[in-house]
Amino acid sequence: MTQMHPFHLVQVSPWPILGALGTMSMMMGMIKWFHMMNSNLLMMSTLIMMMITFQWWRDITRESTFQGNHTMLVSNGLRWGMILFITSEVLFFVSFFWGFFHSSLTPSIEIGMYWPPKSIIPFNPIQIPLLNTIILLSSGLTVTWAHHSLIENNYKQALQGLTLTIMLGILFTAIQSFEYMESSFTISDSVYGSTFFMATGFHGIHVLIGTTFLSVCLMRLMMNHFSKIHHFGFEAAAWYWHFVDVVWLFLYVSIYWWGS
Repeated sequence: MTQMHPFHLVQVSPWPILGALGTMSMMMGMIKWFHMMNSNLLMMSTLIMMMITFQWWRDITRESTFQGNHTMLVSNGLRWGMILFITSEVLFFVSFFWGFFHSSLTPSIEIGMYWPPKSIIPFNPIQIPLLNTIILLSSGLTVTWAHHSLIENNYKQALQGLTLTIMLGILFTAIQSFEYMESSFTISDSVYGSTFFMATGFHGIHVLIGTTFLSVCLMRLMMNHFSKIHHFGFEAAAWYWHFVDVVWLFLYVSIYWWGS
């Protein structure tokens, strides 16, 4: 059957409903883990979600790369979708910054009208936080290098830049994990601990998601799925990674440097 329009009418897929059920199972598994110290359901549902995600992304890759369903009009729609998604993520982090500045600019009597609270020993901003800032900013440079190399049809440098970006993302996560283990306070230590771990922790989750996103792009690049004019999957990953970079700059300046 000949298609007489540039739009992509998607086929019936089992992955959305299965993904929703898998996500619900993960949330129930987390509740079970928190209250009963049993992570069986969480581990099983996480494995199921990884399988669903792999197959869903496989189908989208097949539709865009091999079936040619992602026309220029469809790609523009995907670009606007990614822009709106990143905008929603910005507003998500605004809520954490709002809570942080509300508590730090007018400290309540419950925490001694002092910020940080006297029982809290904050991190030195020129030690591990500064190192992580340098690592994340460097990863922003390498992903831009990879993107421009792809536009210029320089496959080798695109591969090198993307691989380096993923390695820097993994290094950032490892160092942040070490920072959390060495922390003298926890998420339950007053509003400082709550705002610190919620903001930096959710940013860390976004780094993990971005690293996964870029890893998928690396695999697709190695399989020659991208061309100089048709590589929105990689472009979206690069946009997301730059968003993660910018959020970290605000976190570093406000929470680690000014807030300490």
